[in-house]
Amino acid sequence: KSLAKAIADMSSDKETLSAELAAVNEYYAKLKDRCIAKPETYEARKARREAEINGLKEALRVLDSQTAFVQRRKRAHMRGALEA
Repeated sequence: KSLAKAIADMSSDKETLSAELAAVNEYYAKLKDRCIAKPETYEARKARREAEINGLKEALRVLDSQTAFVQRRKRAHMRGALEA
């Protein structure tokens, strides 16, 4: 009788541990998906770089158009001219 009881207890323990292991493995899979960085695809990198380049080109165009409105004063210096 004690052998049958020991087998029943161990079978029950095995089922409980198997259920716990399955839960831990499921949690680990979800955690791994959230925490482990996935490499970015070539298409995503290319699109991000193109967007950055287009933004920089637009900023350069805006800065160039704004400097066209700024007038610079040049001072002509002559040799021997008296400065006040």
